[in-house]
Amino acid sequence: MQTYTVDIINERAIILLKDLESLKLIRLRKQVSENMTKDRWFSKYKGAMLKQPLNEIDQQLNELRNSWE
Repeated sequence: MQTYTVDIINERAIILLKDLESLKLIRLRKQVSENMTKDRWFSKYKGAMLKQPLNEIDQQLNELRNSWE
């Protein structure tokens, strides 16, 4: 199998490529840019944690560690 990168100039080419894919001659994969995946990751977790002062975080960590003993 060989991989090629193709720039689509005319939208009619997509129809032809899909026809080739339906004949199982090629496989189409949509390329996701690296920036898109970073943005999606960020937006997925954005707001999941509230900002807390460092001393509160240390206190919570110490409570968790002590509860294991």
